[in-house]
Amino acid sequence: MRIYLDFNATTPPFPEVVETVASVLAHDYGNPSSVHAFGQRAKGLLDDARGAVAALIGADPSEVVFTSGGTEADNLALRGAADALDVTGRRHLITSGIEHEAVLTTVKALERRGWQVTLLSTDQSGVVSPEALREAITPKTSIVSVMLANNEVGTIQPVAELAAIARANGAIFHTDAVQATGKIPVSVKALGVDTLAIAGHKFGGPKGTGALWIRRGVRLVSTETGGRQERNRRAGTENVPALAGLGVAARIAQAKMAESAAALASLRDQLERDVLATVPGTFVNGDPARRVPNTTNISFDAIEAESLLIALDLEGIAVSTGSACSSGSLEPSHVLKAMGLLGRARNSLRFSLGPSTTPAEIEALVRALPSLVTKLRRLGRTAAALR
Repeated sequence: MRIYLDFNATTPPFPEVVETVASVLAHDYGNPSSVHAFGQRAKGLLDDARGAVAALIGADPSEVVFTSGGTEADNLALRGAADALDVTGRRHLITSGIEHEAVLTTVKALERRGWQVTLLSTDQSGVVSPEALREAITPKTSIVSVMLANNEVGTIQPVAELAAIARANGAIFHTDAVQATGKIPVSVKALGVDTLAIAGHKFGGPKGTGALWIRRGVRLVSTETGGRQERNRRAGTENVPALAGLGVAARIAQAKMAESAAALASLRDQLERDVLATVPGTFVNGDPARRVPNTTNISFDAIEAESLLIALDLEGIAVSTGSACSSGSLEPSHVLKAMGLLGRARNSLRFSLGPSTTPAEIEALVRALPSLVTKLRRLGRTAAALR
């Protein structure tokens, strides 16, 4: 039996999504920009999907722009806003040090273009303080970007309060809601943001699908040129089969969210209690109360996270470090470093659950961990003694 506990990386698509994608791919092949019946049928499928995505985030369908995923949505929001605001001379951008690389790498690119960038740190709970934003914001600040839920530790940020501070200072506010949408209720109106990014494969939709919600009146310069698709926001023929699947996933996620959240939180809490009780030298990272229901990040003293990840995989259990792996060497988690947990940045694993996770799978993980951790710690001590 193989056990999948890496739902924050990607989720298996709902069976209804797979059926929809296959059917549309085979039968509804018209170009949605064409005026004939084939094209108008495809356009109708896009409209239905747009409505479903809008309903999931409490938005108007006309404000939803389809993208290839969360990364493109973040790029369109940040680069598009920066290009639109260049003429104002307000070239200061604020974000947090715990953002996804889709935001952080884009911000670095803007910094190379002459934008001033401020990275907000967090306390050890992983929460961005509104007071920190108040202190950092200046009359030159035109963009603020803080994610809604962190991908590594699951911490939910006080986005509504942060957005209100940005708005009071004349800055637009973007939030990467990729890890929140489909897990917790998301309302663009309640949050008070200007742009919001989602990715379909994080809540049972196809990979390569996503959306950027853009509040009416917010000006963005398109990062792609060509046709006039997506109301001139994103050129290129839409991927109708995949986006139809995204719409199906959005409807299912919205219908099952409350029930699923309660079940996942219960399983996650059981996982944490059992691991901390049976494996000494373990700690949960992040705010224990203010987080999405499916995610826990646990540190294992005197362990290289990559070694434990591989050992678990050999036992048939898939988890994640939550940090980038480059050229075969594990990079310390930039999220835990930004939280001031440098000592845990190399020894933490992320366990992210999904609708198909069962109590038996959690029990299997808890049974496997103590002996694996003991063995790896013993090997680590032996290696240290030989050096």
